[in-house]
Amino acid sequence: MYFATFEFKGEQRLGAFLNMGEGIIPIEKVFEEIGMQPPKDMNELIDSVDDKTIEVMRAAIEEKGLQKFALRNEDVKLDAPIPHPRRNIICLGKNYHEHAKEIEGTDVDKGNELPSHPIYFSKIADPAIGDGAYIVFDENVTREVDYEVELAVIIGRDGIDIKKGDVQEHIFGYTIVNDISARDLQAGHKQWFRGKSLSTFCPMGPYILHKSAVDYPVELDIKCAVNGEQRQNANTRDLIFDIDYVISDISRSMYLRSGDIIITGTPSGVGLGFKPFKYLRSGDVVKCEIENIGTLTNTVATV
Repeated sequence: MYFATFEFKGEQRLGAFLNMGEGIIPIEKVFEEIGMQPPKDMNELIDSVDDKTIEVMRAAIEEKGLQKFALRNEDVKLDAPIPHPRRNIICLGKNYHEHAKEIEGTDVDKGNELPSHPIYFSKIADPAIGDGAYIVFDENVTREVDYEVELAVIIGRDGIDIKKGDVQEHIFGYTIVNDISARDLQAGHKQWFRGKSLSTFCPMGPYILHKSAVDYPVELDIKCAVNGEQRQNANTRDLIFDIDYVISDISRSMYLRSGDIIITGTPSGVGLGFKPFKYLRSGDVVKCEIENIGTLTNTVATV
């Protein structure tokens, strides 16, 4: 099952569907059918459902004729699935072997080639932007803007000191995040927070794929193209620290909360990894794709 946040006739709404291309069913129709109060936003939806409820929702869509309420994809504007995360997005650096190698020795990374422990940092998304929205940056602030396609894991249940064997129980689903990065700011400030957190620097979407719709552990093809040129092409099985390890590790003596978003790192092929560098310029079209989740496409603009 998929979940979306979208705009229809000037109103932001939630929706669900089983198969891409069949249209988005307004969430109030689904919740009315199963006898629950419809959520106001995606964070509230994640809070209000468990795995059993998801199966009831799926059955309602399949058996109760709810498809007749579906809105056509061309009639809606997709927003980020969670436009306003409750907390900063939790990020991982250098979590694919080849990416760790390609940035070694650059101004952004003066450390060892491969990390011995996960590299955590955070990123502000206020708001995250959706499929089709513009990535906008001020050339007086940064001229070295890069792309990073990443698998995002969305937490569905609070937890602390989560055991590796229990991690899947705490996951709600998955989406795509393009971790846009100002490399010159990263290098100048000697840390990554500001360079990752400029306005519009968190494209997310197009949808959330519920965990029940994909095998675990997650092994999905992950790609990014700029202006049709394939730049990144890998599989999430190539993570240095896998999802079980990361969620168990970061939850040690620290609560993960429902709605938290963890982006798991990017594979090789970022602009910083080319010689000469291939940073984003105004008019560039960035297409991020993860198998079974969909495609997140954004155009770059400068001010």
